[in-house]
Amino acid sequence: MDTLTPYQRSARMRCIRNKNTKPEMFVRRVVHALGFRYRIHLSDLPGRPDLVFRSRRKVIFVHGCFWHRHEGCVLCRMPKSRIRFWKRKLDGNRTRDRLNQDRLAELGWNYMIVWECELRESAQLATRIQSFLGGTRL
Repeated sequence: MDTLTPYQRSARMRCIRNKNTKPEMFVRRVVHALGFRYRIHLSDLPGRPDLVFRSRRKVIFVHGCFWHRHEGCVLCRMPKSRIRFWKRKLDGNRTRDRLNQDRLAELGWNYMIVWECELRESAQLATRIQSFLGGTRL
């Protein structure tokens, strides 16, 4: 049973952003500190990647564990109410993500997914990003 009225729930859901989120901003700071420069949310690429490195043909997606269903993660729990609605919505997100990743690969782009829960280990994240983007900076 939802403890909020439909109006309160709607107002709360409107506050959830889809870009420039805290996890995304954190990853941007890490990438910038590593010396890499990037563009954000380019609409000409499938899925509007969070960070785009055109000259390298690489993109980074910053995914929330709940919204993109990070398997095995504590943050990926299913809500207790309106289960059918949430299952359909969250499964749709995963399907759309896979489709966008496949389309990027077909276009010759490499992608990396950074999960929200991975931000706790910033040193490991920086190493992983450095490895993905390559040693030389542009």
